[in-house]
Amino acid sequence: MSKLPKATDTVAELIRIRFDKLTRSERQLANVLLGDYPVAGLKSITEFARSADVSAPTVIRTVQKLGFSGFPEFQTQLRAELSAQLSTPLTRHAQWAVGAPEGHMLNTMAAAVVDNLQHSLKLIDHNEFDAIVELLSDTGRGVHLIGGRVTRVMADYLYNYLHAIRPGVRSFPASASHWPQHLLEVNEGDVLLVFDIRRYERNLYELAKLARGRNAILVVLTDQWMSPISSIATHTIPVRIEVPSSTDSAVVTMFMAEALLAAVAKNLWQGSEDRIKELESLFDATGRFGKGTAR
Repeated sequence: MSKLPKATDTVAELIRIRFDKLTRSERQLANVLLGDYPVAGLKSITEFARSADVSAPTVIRTVQKLGFSGFPEFQTQLRAELSAQLSTPLTRHAQWAVGAPEGHMLNTMAAAVVDNLQHSLKLIDHNEFDAIVELLSDTGRGVHLIGGRVTRVMADYLYNYLHAIRPGVRSFPASASHWPQHLLEVNEGDVLLVFDIRRYERNLYELAKLARGRNAILVVLTDQWMSPISSIATHTIPVRIEVPSSTDSAVVTMFMAEALLAAVAKNLWQGSEDRIKELESLFDATGRFGKGTAR
């Protein structure tokens, strides 16, 4: 039996790394898996092949190209990932505590975060990132931002700074009961950018479907296990979030948000400089904020 891919590589990440090396039918199978990840790959080999309208030998060739010796080994990896998706903070803490390193937590966390960032950067398609930047830089499009219970703070952060750079940026309200009113402002060609990490929120998926029904362009920032929204999104940025803690890390997700923001600011600086100056003058007029001195 061949050695399994590194534990740090999910099947979704392996697909992204090796997608260009797959044949058309193998890509078809890979896209079906990513569209219902990881559940689609947990069916029998016959059912999995039928769902993608390919042959069973195509399934075997595909999983071997991803680095597995065969279909059973491939499914073992998917089941492990599904278990990781469903793990609670308590079980994750127990898993880490068993083999906890002796180093100081600051160093342990720093090493984990740096590893997450390095791994995420290797997996991100620069063309995908640039396409998202172009969408966010197009002031002819509205941009709508939303996050979940944990990720809402990231969506709010990106909203505050993106709105300062360009007009037409809106943040969905926290209460889902107000979302239909906000959807009235989502027009064809607008961008809906969603932050969604495990545990994925059904409300966000339903909202994304409604926005897509209005011909909005969906962008999702998610984790290595891929939010269900990625199956209907135009663009997806998956990042790694696991650290030796009972909670997932937001560092790389925030990094990606800031990288998008920096790229958009660079694109729009000539037109947004006056907007930012006007905003600063309005802040000054309120007298609410000091400039480096205590008040």
